[in-house]
Amino acid sequence: MFGEQPSPGLPRLNDRPDYKLVGILRIPELQSSPWAALVRRVALALGMLALATAVVYFGRDGYHDSRGTRLGLLDAAYYSTVSLSTTGYGDITPYTAHARLINTIVITPLRILFLIVLVGTTLQVLTDRSRQAFKIQRWRHRVRNHTVVVGYGTKGRTAVDAILGDGVPAAQIVVVDVDPAALEAASNAGLVTVTGSATRSDVLRLAGVQHASAIVVAANRDDTSVLVTLTARELNKTAKIIASIRESENAHLLRQSGADSVVVSSETAGRLLGVATITPSVVDMIEDLLTPEVGFAVAEREVDADEVGGSPRHLRDTVLGVVREDRLIRADEPEVDALEPGDKLLYIHRAHKQ
Repeated sequence: MFGEQPSPGLPRLNDRPDYKLVGILRIPELQSSPWAALVRRVALALGMLALATAVVYFGRDGYHDSRGTRLGLLDAAYYSTVSLSTTGYGDITPYTAHARLINTIVITPLRILFLIVLVGTTLQVLTDRSRQAFKIQRWRHRVRNHTVVVGYGTKGRTAVDAILGDGVPAAQIVVVDVDPAALEAASNAGLVTVTGSATRSDVLRLAGVQHASAIVVAANRDDTSVLVTLTARELNKTAKIIASIRESENAHLLRQSGADSVVVSSETAGRLLGVATITPSVVDMIEDLLTPEVGFAVAEREVDADEVGGSPRHLRDTVLGVVREDRLIRADEPEVDALEPGDKLLYIHRAHKQ
């Protein structure tokens, strides 16, 4: 809800302990085969059993059985097995080596399988929550210079595709949304997700907005975009904020709220529709320029030392504009006839599909 605030008495999200953020902040995990996980668990159990057996065997002088004989390797394995499986000792115990061998390789594995069936689900849940809480703690301490995307609808998803196409790792993108289906799709794409309304400062803090290098606001409502932009700028004075709105009359509100770039989605789509009625190939070229993975793409680079003093129109690259002191100037303007140190060039380059 617009302007939603946490309930009185409840700690803000970014102040909660990490284990209470499980399910709200979701760190993607590498998916693996359940059979591979089972093999790893069995191998770990066998490794612990072997270690316990070795410890008992090398310290066998401190052990004795009911017969008073010296323990052998099989005795050490038997003792380790019944100890690790919490079997304990009863009035009926294996006495011969054959009986102990059968108990070790048949009875005890069956007992362990029974325990797995009985408590396996609970242990799985506890293990997953503990692992996720540990990952959240590590992520919150390490996340820096990432990109936060508010809203994972059509605009947000397309923006993420473009960011990934520019070579940004998926782990460096955080999606904030309230729609479970959208968050599930983002998580399946390998993105970090935060559940909550981005109009709340504690939700944005949980997403690490204060440490982000870029923030993309792709909300469905203009008033929401304005409030999210205002809150994000309050938390981070230096991040680049790119916001999308539906109506151009609200663009000045976004800029006053702190947005560096404003995209008017309805007007941009309308212009493309109008151009397509006369010159559809122009729309195809624009789509090509906006797709960084293949074909032509618009890129930015620093001016080389040997280019300083020259005109952008005489360079080997097709230069569209010059960014000077955070201001974009068209390449045909007299103001940039002589390039200066620190200028950045917006140019067209050939992209190659990975």
